[in-house]
Amino acid sequence: MSEKTSKLSAWWIAIRPHTLPAAIAPVLVAWSISYQQEAFLLLPALAAIFCALMLQIVSNLVNDVMDFHKGADTSERQGFRRVTQSGLLTAKEVWAGAAVVILLVVIAGGYLIWLRGMWVLVIGLISILSAIAYTAGPFPLAYNGFGDLFVFIFFGFVSLCGSAFVIIGWIPAISWVMAFNMGALITAILVVNNVRDIESDRKAGRRNIPVVFGLNAAIWEYRILISIPYILLIFTVISTRQYFLLLPLLTIFKAISLIRDLDILEGAALNPVLGRTAQLVIQFGLLLALGFVLN
Repeated sequence: MSEKTSKLSAWWIAIRPHTLPAAIAPVLVAWSISYQQEAFLLLPALAAIFCALMLQIVSNLVNDVMDFHKGADTSERQGFRRVTQSGLLTAKEVWAGAAVVILLVVIAGGYLIWLRGMWVLVIGLISILSAIAYTAGPFPLAYNGFGDLFVFIFFGFVSLCGSAFVIIGWIPAISWVMAFNMGALITAILVVNNVRDIESDRKAGRRNIPVVFGLNAAIWEYRILISIPYILLIFTVISTRQYFLLLPLLTIFKAISLIRDLDILEGAALNPVLGRTAQLVIQFGLLLALGFVLN
């Protein structure tokens, strides 16, 4: 394999493509809500999904470097390959890559600021800083017990409601409920990651629910995060009579299977559970988006 091909492969690993669909899902739901409001605009919609992807990549790159430096990524880790820990890329290269991606966010965000005003600047700055501060800085969120809350707020409310705002210019009320649903499901992906990596996280001093409160607490967190979106969907349909919003219920048997598997598997055996949880997010989000379009 050539050096060029090797580098391209390393960068592909570094951006963690398996995480990107989950970043897109809330934005697609925002697209569908704006379509239902007869206010869909293509350019801001594309800019919103581009920024969501880039911010996820920034977070992934910073996480790759910082988890290695803090000792969370070692040769004993149970998860997917990390480029800094494995020597595929240097820390300097990964930081440079993160800087380039941030520049792309700034360029796309500049258009959205011009379109919607200074609130977008505030949202953008908070998003960039949060993507970095998840594992870097003087108070890394993931190492101080705020990782789950960050993912829930950022991938739910900031991503979905922020996207609705830049597309429409305001946030329809139903967006907040859908943001809760998507945020909960995406946080469930993190829970699987935390359960799988409990031993390495404990050694690295990372404080999260399985490390601080034990595996049983994390398993219950997962059950709640997976279950509540389905319950909220039913109440949403009862109150709005938008019956096509029940389409995500088609995924409920997969959700039940995932809850069962997290309870009985451990270590590297949880990697497929993590992947299937991400698939659940995508399937739930796509069916939810379709529901809005059909209603």
